[in-house]
Amino acid sequence: MDVSEPASISSGIADRYATAVFEIANENGKLAELETSLDDLSAALDSSEDLRDLISNPLYSRADQENAITAVGKSMKLRPVLVKTMGLMAAKRRLFVLPQLIAQLRSKIAAHKGEVTAEVTSATALTPAQADALAASLKKSVGKDVKVKTAVDESLIGGLVVKVGSKMIDTSIRSKLNSLQNAMKEVG
Repeated sequence: MDVSEPASISSGIADRYATAVFEIANENGKLAELETSLDDLSAALDSSEDLRDLISNPLYSRADQENAITAVGKSMKLRPVLVKTMGLMAAKRRLFVLPQLIAQLRSKIAAHKGEVTAEVTSATALTPAQADALAASLKKSVGKDVKVKTAVDESLIGGLVVKVGSKMIDTSIRSKLNSLQNAMKEVG
C-alpha cells in the first residue's frame, strides 16, 4: 500500500466538504464570517485536547460525535453552515478530516480574495510593524496581498525563513553557518 493514499483520501474528502461550505457561504455573502469561524475553530482545536480526541477517537459513536460537535459549534457561535457540515461529517465518520477542511476552506477564501499566505519563521517574535513591512515587501514581489503567519524557532540564531507557496527563502544565520561548515569540509 502506498503511504500517501490515506493523506490523499483525507484531502479529497476535506476538499469536497470545503467546496460545498465555501460555495454556500459565498452565495450568501458570508465569507468574512466563515473566515472568523474558521479562526475560532482552529484555535479551539489547537488548545483543546478533548476536542482533538472527539474528532479522532473511533470509540465515540456517530450520534455522540454528532451531538458533541454540533453543541461545540453552536456554543462557539460558528456559522450555521459550518456547524451543520461538522454534524454531517460526524454522522458519516469523516470528522477526522476537520483540520484538513479548515486548511482547504482557508485556501479557497484566500484565493477568492486574491491573497497568499507566507509562513515566516524567525529567531525572535516579529513585531506587528515588522510583520506589516514584510507583508508589504512580499506583496511587491508576489503581486498579491500577503497574509503573514509567523512562528518562532530560536535555533535559527537570527534572520528569517520565508515560505510563500512552493518558494522558500532562508536567510537564517543557522543556514549560513551550515553552508560555511559544508564549504570548509570540502576544502579540508
